[in-house]
Amino acid sequence: MRLPNNASRRAFALFGLTAALPLALGGCALIPGGGEEVASVSTQARAANAQTGPMADYPQVLGEPFVVQGVEYVPADTASYDAVGYATFDREAGQGVTVAHKTLPLPSYVEITALDTGRTILARVERRGPMTNARLVALSPAAQMQLGGGEGVPVRLRRVNPPESDRAELRAGRAAKERMNTPKSLLAVLERKLPQSGAASLRSASPPPRSVAAAPRTAQTGYGDAPGSERGANRSYPLRPLSNTLIALAPARPQAVRPAPVRQAPPRYASEADPAQYGDFIVQAAAFSNRANAEHAADRLGGFVTQAGRFYRVRTGPYATRGQAEAALAKVRAAGYSDARVFTAG
Repeated sequence: MRLPNNASRRAFALFGLTAALPLALGGCALIPGGGEEVASVSTQARAANAQTGPMADYPQVLGEPFVVQGVEYVPADTASYDAVGYATFDREAGQGVTVAHKTLPLPSYVEITALDTGRTILARVERRGPMTNARLVALSPAAQMQLGGGEGVPVRLRRVNPPESDRAELRAGRAAKERMNTPKSLLAVLERKLPQSGAASLRSASPPPRSVAAAPRTAQTGYGDAPGSERGANRSYPLRPLSNTLIALAPARPQAVRPAPVRQAPPRYASEADPAQYGDFIVQAAAFSNRANAEHAADRLGGFVTQAGRFYRVRTGPYATRGQAEAALAKVRAAGYSDARVFTAG
């Protein structure tokens, strides 16, 4: 038997390629627009990830100041936002555990505690509102169902930085995992801070919203005509400040000046404190290997830092009695430091 020479082998290979080409083209014809369908699926996947993935939390939007019932609200990126007030419902919010707030960034995340039951939920801030000064926050139907309570339920609202797993659940329109209920001792403290209406900050450094209406100008302020004068009653003049000469001629009225009470701020580091001056008990919230993180936690809790070897311990107090220390312990644990303990000062 003779083996085929090189020319025969090349002719056979060319014949096979020619025969296979129509089959390959026919196979492509069985999947019309296949490349376009793959591209469409990829585009849909990217769009879904943009709505529910981590990048959906950015950029955060603040927006311009706005006025509600004569009060101006200025949106701000306040990391330590913490306030008590009353909740209302946002029936038009759609799906998801979301809320409306007047000043927090959009989006951001908050823990909301019902002060009548202690139940706490995690929610996503997605809208501006409520458009009434009598309410602190507006809950979506899903958020209201998870929190419980009716219209005007007293709440504590605290901005938090939850883990990505909880963020993903909220972005997908589902509820995050259950939060620990707030202790009754802390609820009693928070209820005493509730205003009659509206909201009250638990951070003294947070300025209250300012009224847009200007205060009336009178003769005591040094502007315009004296009240009741003929010119002031019947004519209109541009307002201008009185001259320094006239102010200097006005007789000075002696007034008793009471010195303001001096409040000594608690020291940041224990080496600056005298434990006997303050009390016998302290609450240790946590220990950090990074000093900056420890100082941030101390500022958040209103406490101080002590160094032990290469660790920095965050503590609050000291407290005169164990009862005061236990009440502070409940507050520290509610702030997220579940391993907090009471120790003897020193």
